[in-house]
Amino acid sequence: MKKRVLITGITGMVGSHLTDLILRKTNWEIYGLCRWRSPLDNIEHLLHWANKKNSRIKFISADLNDYSSLIYALKKSKPNYVFHLAAQSFPKSSFEEANSTFNTNFIGTYNLLNAIKFLKLNPFIHVCSSSEVFGKVKKENLPINENCNYHPASPYAISKVGTDMVGKYFFEAFNLKVLTTRMFTHTGPRRGDVFAESSFAKQIAMIEAKKIKPVVKVGNLKSLRTFADVRDAVNAYYLLLTKNPKPGEVYNIGGNYSCTVGEMLKYLISLSTSKKIKIITDRARLRPIDADLQIPDTTKFYKATGWRPKITFKQTMQDLLNYWRKRVKSKNFLDR
Repeated sequence: MKKRVLITGITGMVGSHLTDLILRKTNWEIYGLCRWRSPLDNIEHLLHWANKKNSRIKFISADLNDYSSLIYALKKSKPNYVFHLAAQSFPKSSFEEANSTFNTNFIGTYNLLNAIKFLKLNPFIHVCSSSEVFGKVKKENLPINENCNYHPASPYAISKVGTDMVGKYFFEAFNLKVLTTRMFTHTGPRRGDVFAESSFAKQIAMIEAKKIKPVVKVGNLKSLRTFADVRDAVNAYYLLLTKNPKPGEVYNIGGNYSCTVGEMLKYLISLSTSKKIKIITDRARLRPIDADLQIPDTTKFYKATGWRPKITFKQTMQDLLNYWRKRVKSKNFLDR
């Protein structure tokens, strides 16, 4: 009998790439949880599956804050694996939309796990937390391992602390097979333009297409980040639940290339066909407080799965810029 997987947030960057990987690697039936209002750009290449008879991919309309819809989705999918990726994932927006961030990320995760418990299902469950839970980290505590103290620096990070802890609660109290990841910065094609590197790539692509003046607007360029490619990230998630999974464990996962946001921008600009690009700080892009030292220790996850990132930083940035070049040239491109 084919295994069945439920992916929350299938329309996101990570969810769409994970779906691509599962299609390549397995014969599983894939159930994707979608909100009715979610943009479908990232899964446009998958939508033809929806109309096929006996399709491997089935899209289910549901919302993390609508408990009855989660019950329906779980009854329909009866998953062997759950990848819980859905979230309000942009730290900057969380300062203005704290309540909705808490409701989606913390309460939504509680609702999902509680529905699994209520239905007496027994899947392996990946709860996707975030490196943002560590927030403001002192230099002497780098690289960041799983035992580093929480010091969240945004409502988003606080919501992910809740996500992290609620996963632990359902494992310890009800024996749900929960495994939690704290993924550090990951990016690549399909990355939303609210994130720094994707915003920069989009602006550069628009400059090249002569849609805007040769100016890139930026926020804090001094933050230090360790970059991973989204395609490496989803391979890590797949291994998490399929290679000797250990419920109750928490893993830091991240890339192996660290640089400041400014250095990342400099590299993106070096790839551009436009050689006279000006950089201007936009105060609206600055966070009230920033998690400015994000370097992971991934030793624990490597020992558990053997995972290592394969795609280089340079390739990731090239692919991200090419993604935006293609989108900017498309007929239905509308700048927001």
